[in-house]
Amino acid sequence: MSLGINEIKTILSEHNLLIKIVPNKNEQFDDVTYDSRNVHNNALFFCKGNFKPEYLTMAKAAGASGYVSEKKYAEGSNLTQIIVKDVQKAMSLIGAAFYRYPENDLFTIAYTGTKGKTTSSYFARSILDNTTNNKTGLLSTIDTIVGNNPDQKFKSHLTTPESLDIFKYMRMAVDNGMTHMVMEVSSQAYKKNRVYGLKYNIGLFLNISPDHIGPNEHPTFADYLHCKEQLLVNSDICIINADTDHFEDIYMAAKATTQPENIYLFSDHDQSLIDNRHPDFIFDSISDTISDNKIKLVSNNKKAKAMKLDGEYKIAVAGDYNESNATSAIIATGLSGASSDDVSNGLSTVFVPGRMESYDAKSHGNVYVDYAHNYASMHALLSFLKHGNPDGKVIVVVGSPGNKGEDRRKGFGIALTENADEAFLTTDDPAFEDPATIVDEIDSYINHDKVNVHIELDRRLAISKAIHSGDENSIIVVAGKGRDPYQKINGVDTPYETDSVVVKNVLKGIENE
Repeated sequence: MSLGINEIKTILSEHNLLIKIVPNKNEQFDDVTYDSRNVHNNALFFCKGNFKPEYLTMAKAAGASGYVSEKKYAEGSNLTQIIVKDVQKAMSLIGAAFYRYPENDLFTIAYTGTKGKTTSSYFARSILDNTTNNKTGLLSTIDTIVGNNPDQKFKSHLTTPESLDIFKYMRMAVDNGMTHMVMEVSSQAYKKNRVYGLKYNIGLFLNISPDHIGPNEHPTFADYLHCKEQLLVNSDICIINADTDHFEDIYMAAKATTQPENIYLFSDHDQSLIDNRHPDFIFDSISDTISDNKIKLVSNNKKAKAMKLDGEYKIAVAGDYNESNATSAIIATGLSGASSDDVSNGLSTVFVPGRMESYDAKSHGNVYVDYAHNYASMHALLSFLKHGNPDGKVIVVVGSPGNKGEDRRKGFGIALTENADEAFLTTDDPAFEDPATIVDEIDSYINHDKVNVHIELDRRLAISKAIHSGDENSIIVVAGKGRDPYQKINGVDTPYETDSVVVKNVLKGIENE
């Protein structure tokens, strides 16, 4: 693949992003990258984010023939200079063109929401694998899947990748025979213009609650909401959970660019909504125990009935909070061509790594590994488990990331006070902060009259102590990391076995005691 300087000039000019181009010898680029460690010969290098001029020096030495930035750098002498108003926007537009607009060859389903994005994405992909004969890709917090071979599935580093990576993965998916793509789109993806110019066939808004508010993320909740709403603005068809907070604001954002007949609403009850609308689909919980999860879906108007999705569906992942996630996936995949049989097969067999993974700890109770990483998801998880096991202790292992989402610490303290009996506070991606300071802040929001708190910064040891503290009626929740194979410490992705592996190792030790 390659991209010419004239095409770049046209694209940037159309979007009013171009300041000037100072061409050198090469007018055709054979690669695009923002990482100086991955530069190939005749590459176009993007100076973005926490950029340092020495990165451009490295890129030039590795064979870059041009660079894109918001100002001229002496380190880029003798390279083609493309100076733009916004390098992130320019990178997304140029990336799409370089990879020959692969999104046009995929049916795209995109999810946003404070909680449930990952689980819902796995639900939708599992259903569509039945519809498309395993030709559905995935861009999620956990996995990136661009084909069916082992080397075409790998761990993700961001909920929504950088724009060049998104278009690269989409091109790989198309070239590998994929016809559909399910992806998560975070608020940061819009805040940082990682998905600038990208349009989706279907966009889903699950819910919103305060999260990601802080100096390194969103300055205000209003900014957070605005960024999430951009997914609907950039989707042909919109699906919205009518029970979400700020529903009217979200609905009007969708309506600004989408005709009402292309906006689908769902709820767990009938209700009169804005514009005299009622939910198109209503779901009802048939069973929501720890071991069994089943819903009934009912069409509430002619438009919904035409999709022929009414029926009862078993969900392989426990949790009453997953019933709305499943409903969103049913509607989205139904609009993508899935039948009720595809839905039934997909939901009943789906596996979501790091989501409600259950392990029998014998005389120490049951262990659940879950990625719950904010108040909303933690409260939903713990209240569900507490309700399903009222006579047993709820023991929780949890920490909180450093240098982002600082409001989560208070949220965890509140959620533990509401639903936990015992807590082991530990390390979870401390970044450049002292993990002891982070857990002390969580601890300050816990009511110690209700919760017995232990501090153990060694996460492996904290998990072991939590499991050993349980009895046969206990529920032990290991929250936050799921199957994440790294701890982010001082800017380094430090290998970590994953919570799932640590739990399995502890249980092997118990069996040998």
